Amino acid sequence: MFESPPFWMYILGFLLVLGPLITVHELGHYLVGRWFGVGADAFSIGFGKELFGWTDKRGTRWRVAAIPLGGYVQFKGDMNPASIPEEGGPAPTNDSFQAASLWRRALIVFAGPATNIIVAIGIFAAFFAVLGKPIIEYPEDSTIVSSFSEVSAAQQAGVEVGDRIVAVDGEAVPDFSALLDKVALFPNREVILTVERDGSPLELPVTIGSAVQPDGFGNEATVGRLGVYRADSGEVSVTYEDVGTFEAIPMAAQQCWDITVMMVTGIKQIIVGQRSVKELGGPLKIAKYSGEQLSLGPLAFLSFVALISLNLAFINLLPIPALDGGHLAFYAVEAVQRKPVGPRGQELAFRAGMAFVLVFMVVVTVNDFISLPFFGS
Repeated sequence: MFESPPFWMYILGFLLVLGPLITVHELGHYLVGRWFGVGADAFSIGFGKELFGWTDKRGTRWRVAAIPLGGYVQFKGDMNPASIPEEGGPAPTNDSFQAASLWRRALIVFAGPATNIIVAIGIFAAFFAVLGKPIIEYPEDSTIVSSFSEVSAAQQAGVEVGDRIVAVDGEAVPDFSALLDKVALFPNREVILTVERDGSPLELPVTIGSAVQPDGFGNEATVGRLGVYRADSGEVSVTYEDVGTFEAIPMAAQQCWDITVMMVTGIKQIIVGQRSVKELGGPLKIAKYSGEQLSLGPLAFLSFVALISLNLAFINLLPIPALDGGHLAFYAVEAVQRKPVGPRGQELAFRAGMAFVLVFMVVVTVNDFISLPFFGS
């Protein structure tokens, strides 16, 4: 059990995670906008009252605001969340956001999440290039069941000691690590477990069990468990294979994709009720985890930064009005019907989207408070 980090480390970790990630996100929007000749009136890190700032020679006000939970770039002519001209307002100028072509506006909007994805890929690629690719080697008999836990979903389904688990839902599991990957994300899910018994294959329906897995800081996660133990006839060995820089980039991209698939799976499970909405977290949990990972050292902290960067990209790309993905959805409609959605329709959609975002923030903030120690969690 690790000791809880000092309070200042939570604050520092939170600022070191969200500050740079918000900045690079907004810089993505800003730089691509400048590339296409779109002017910017303001570039803000945070919301609310300005703490300090300056105005550059192009007339852009660079500001740091009091609430460090986001940021924005206000392009010229972009006077509302829907990015549509105000009725009766001045006509768009050549350097305004609305004057840009559809594909340019789409790229400007997409550039923010894309920058967060690039940051995550860059961090993981640096790990692979410097440390190497981790190779985990299990002994050949690692999927042979040697014993069961006290409560075992596999034993209840008919698995016996000595069975070799060869597949889950038809997908091969060559070692114990692959078996964990097929099970851990899917508590309470029914699968077909293929085992080899006395040289013959046998298919058994199994409902994966669930277990609460704590980490060293008192955080808990619900994971899937079959309740089997592998044979201990050989130790697991971990080696690191040297990889070149160019080889590290696609490996990092694949890791980011795998993490994104895990995020999609988790959200889907929450929507259909397989996981509790209490697993969602907001700013307080980010601060808590940031401080904890910072206390573990730079490698753990940078891995966490990459994970949060991917989360920011993923959330912003959801097709919810008021987020980047909502803008992109409207641009897709505009591309298909050859004209933009009407101002009234966009306004109603963005109001609904903002309401959804606010409700979501209330839910995750309540979850954050309930998880605090003085609530007995």
